[in-house]
Amino acid sequence: MRITKAEFVISNTDVRKCPKPDKPEYAFIGRSNVGKSSLINMLVSNSSLAKTSGKPGKTQLINHFLINDAWYLVDLPGYGYAQVSQKQRKVWSGFIKNYITERENLLNLFLLIDSRLEPQRIDIEFMENLGENGIPFSMVFTKIDKLSGTEFDKNIAAYKRKMLETWDSLPPIFSTSATNKQGQADILNYIEQTNKLF
Repeated sequence: MRITKAEFVISNTDVRKCPKPDKPEYAFIGRSNVGKSSLINMLVSNSSLAKTSGKPGKTQLINHFLINDAWYLVDLPGYGYAQVSQKQRKVWSGFIKNYITERENLLNLFLLIDSRLEPQRIDIEFMENLGENGIPFSMVFTKIDKLSGTEFDKNIAAYKRKMLETWDSLPPIFSTSATNKQGQADILNYIEQTNKLF
């Protein structure tokens, strides 16, 4: 798939105010500072579509982008550490949960994971939650250009082992680098194939 058009549609905190669910939709989420905005911008080849920041917690709303006039890409706030109050974090987790569980045209949630780290409890618990709620998701390992092939293989193997302690099978897994566009074609092809099921 080639991205020829990517435009911002709306930001909000209420799933009822999201665009009409008449197109396939894909959301991106991950712990704060996992490189989500950079990955989104890399996918659509537009360095300024999603706001990037060195400071965690930059994305604070459900942000809808219309891609090729055919499907929605959604940038969700990160979870876990961010320099915001406990109260604000509670608000975020409330509307994120509502969006994920109620949005009927959400075909896949791309869960971003920092490939440099060993399995994080917060990510494992988040995925278990998705499984319990029957939410289709994929694991997207980010920043793979920051470590050697051996280190990457070791970290991915550790994640797979951890997941298979509680899962019968693994979700789709993607390896990405926003710096060198690795994984761009794989994710876009996956979206293109999944769109056909809508």
